Amino acid sequence: MLFLRRNTNNTASSAYKKKLHGWLSYAFASEVFVIVSLTLFLPICLEQFARDNGYLLPLRTERCSAVQAATTTRMTMTMDARTPSSDATGRCVVWIAGVWIDTASFSLYVYSISVALQAITVISMGGIADHPPHRKTLLLSFASLGSLASTLFLLLPSSSPLWHLSALLAICANIGFGASVVAMNAYLPGLAREAPEVVGILEEESAQDEQRGSEGEDRDVNADPSSPLIPRPHSPFSSSSHPAHSDVKARYDAALSRTTSRISSLGIALGYGAGIFLLLVALVPVTLMRGSTFALRVAIGLSGVWWGLFSVPAWLWLPSSSSASGAGAGGEEGVWDEGEGEGTKVHWDVKREIGAAWVRLGDMLRWREVKKLRNTFKYLAAWFLLSDGFTTITSTAILFGKTSLSMSPSALILIGVLTPLSGILGSLLWPKFQARMGWTNLRVLVTLVVLASLIPAYGCLGFVFQGRTRFGGLTTQGEMFGLAVVFGSVYGAFQGYARAFYAELLPPGEEARWYGLFSITDKSSSFLGPLVVGLIADMTGNIRYAFFFLVVMIWLAVPVLMSVDVQRGREDARAYDYRGSREARMGGGL
Repeated sequence: MLFLRRNTNNTASSAYKKKLHGWLSYAFASEVFVIVSLTLFLPICLEQFARDNGYLLPLRTERCSAVQAATTTRMTMTMDARTPSSDATGRCVVWIAGVWIDTASFSLYVYSISVALQAITVISMGGIADHPPHRKTLLLSFASLGSLASTLFLLLPSSSPLWHLSALLAICANIGFGASVVAMNAYLPGLAREAPEVVGILEEESAQDEQRGSEGEDRDVNADPSSPLIPRPHSPFSSSSHPAHSDVKARYDAALSRTTSRISSLGIALGYGAGIFLLLVALVPVTLMRGSTFALRVAIGLSGVWWGLFSVPAWLWLPSSSSASGAGAGGEEGVWDEGEGEGTKVHWDVKREIGAAWVRLGDMLRWREVKKLRNTFKYLAAWFLLSDGFTTITSTAILFGKTSLSMSPSALILIGVLTPLSGILGSLLWPKFQARMGWTNLRVLVTLVVLASLIPAYGCLGFVFQGRTRFGGLTTQGEMFGLAVVFGSVYGAFQGYARAFYAELLPPGEEARWYGLFSITDKSSSFLGPLVVGLIADMTGNIRYAFFFLVVMIWLAVPVLMSVDVQRGREDARAYDYRGSREARMGGGL
């Protein structure tokens, strides 16, 4: 008997490792698109596509690319490259869809459209991705879409009459990335629940429970002997658990929390590592070809090839059957077997699933449902502020370095490498620090937020130090490099813990749907910070004043974050039953 149990454990451990490695391989594959393309080369490439086909104002008769080439030649032949001709600074516009638009606006419009379509996509796919047999299919389908769209940049020159397709390729790539990452994140709670250190606690309790049952100490003699110890597949401890289980429950929750953050942080670290490596590779052709459109296309194409190539292990190792994490939407929402008995197969219809996903979103946002999962929504409110605050710190710091500290493009690129590089260290070291200190995920998250707020606060001190000392308050370029390392180590860990902490507050079996809302909350807040920073810079003429706004923005999220009752949030999520909630609402009205 012991031999059989050991063989079973070994088989389960081997299957779990394959699943974990498959998940990590996709993090390794997809993050390069963000670091290399989405945040760096893709916006520049889209602008260059438009510029190569644009005309200079006000006459709109002279091609922007011809003027730029002539200016580059003159600047190369002139000793003083700081005084280019005035025509180099002329505004460039391009004719698209019957209107003239600025070439820089072209890139922004494409990004905005892609974000909107990405939000529509992740909402529509939520119910499908929560059905385990289809989750892997969705992940790989959107990964294929994104990687293929990125790779096709290699085949589309800006001189082609079809250059407008660059916008379509960029939109498809961004949609593919966002949707596939939602499906990937949906695996995270299940991976943590199936980890050996977490399962071991349940097995230990099960063995003790069997022993107590054989001795007649803790079992009701009238209880059904076939009833399981765990009442629901993903709810090991319900509110009616025996008091003797309370200690095990606490150990289980603590182990699950640590494991979730460890796996999430490891995924972030691997993704950052891959992104940095490919960024350094891509910088070679970009530098040698002086940032030409072809060089930018090569960089984006390389990210697509990498994305597709390293998605293969995910295809091989992630499970395709119901063994995947999550209970499936059918058990929760009834989309898959609505009106039928358990296990009954019905005709599957994509349109019905998409329609049900939008109905489900509306139901999720009803006040009655919000109250049932109030701690989950509290965290989403904090995430709305924090995600925008962190990303705005990044963009503001780059603009500040360029405009106020006169940093060169090469120095800014170096900062772009240092930040994710230190993010790897932060992602790996913070879980070890947490294990040593015995902190909860919430405590680590609050600590990271406070540390992040100190960076713009340090920039505010520049009003005190500037002109009085040679160092301090972010008044020198050297300080920018130091803060890039500090911020990167905090931001890398923050991304891992933010995703892991959210996983603890999700109803089992609905991970994809709620991670879709997580993604939408992130994207919907992304306009606020840059908008306010832009207004502050316009009104004051000094972008340093924006640091005060960033401090306030981050600190507004701290009390909301600290008000989250993690234990109550876990219990509410485990007890949440959308089908029962829906039936009650249909019977009694909202």
